Amino acid sequence: MKRVLLAGVLGGIAMFVWSSIAHIALPLGRTGIKEIPNEQAVLSGMQAQLGTTSGLYAFPGMGLGPNPTRQEENAAMQQYEQKLAANPSGILIYHPPGAKALAPSQLVTEFLTELAEALLLALLLAQTSLPTFASRIGFVIIAALMAAITTNLPYWNWYGFPTSYTTAYMSIEFVGYLVAGLVVAAILKTRTAASRSFAVAA
Repeated sequence: MKRVLLAGVLGGIAMFVWSSIAHIALPLGRTGIKEIPNEQAVLSGMQAQLGTTSGLYAFPGMGLGPNPTRQEENAAMQQYEQKLAANPSGILIYHPPGAKALAPSQLVTEFLTELAEALLLALLLAQTSLPTFASRIGFVIIAALMAAITTNLPYWNWYGFPTSYTTAYMSIEFVGYLVAGLVVAAILKTRTAASRSFAVAA
C-alpha cells in the first residue's frame, strides 16, 4: 500500500506539472475561447441585471418558475424551439466583480484534484494482474480515454462547446493521465517484479 500511495503521489505531481505546462507554456488552455466584441457594454449589462449573484445561466430561458408542473414544462418546451430560432443561445458562468485571475486556492484545488485522480488510478492499477509494463500502459490509455470523453464530449454535444476547445481539453486530460500513468505503472511494475523475486527466493 505504501508503494501504491507513493505511485499516486508522484503520478499526481507529474499530472499537475503537465497541466501547468499545457495552460501556461502551451496554447491548449486558450484554444477555442474568444473575447466578446464591445466587451464593456456587455459586462455593464450583465452586472446591471445579475448584480452580485454568481451562477450558471442558460439563455434564452424557458420561462419556468419554481416548481413547474409537467403541463407547464411541456408547454414551455413547445415554445422553446421558437425562442431558439429567434434568439441567440448559450450558457453563461457569471461572477460579480472582485474575482481573482489566479487565486492560490484554485491552484491548491487543482493539485488536490489531480492528486486524487492519480491515487485512484494507482489503486485501480494495483488491483489488476497485468504482468508487463506495456499491458499496464494499455490499461492507463483506456482510463485516459474515459477521463477525456466523460464530460468534454457531452458538453460539446449538448451545450455547443467549440470543437477546437473540446479537442484541446481532451488532449490535456489524455496526456495528463498518460503522464501520471507512466509514473504509476513504472513504480507498481517494480513492486510486482520485487514480489516475484521474493516469492522465488522463498
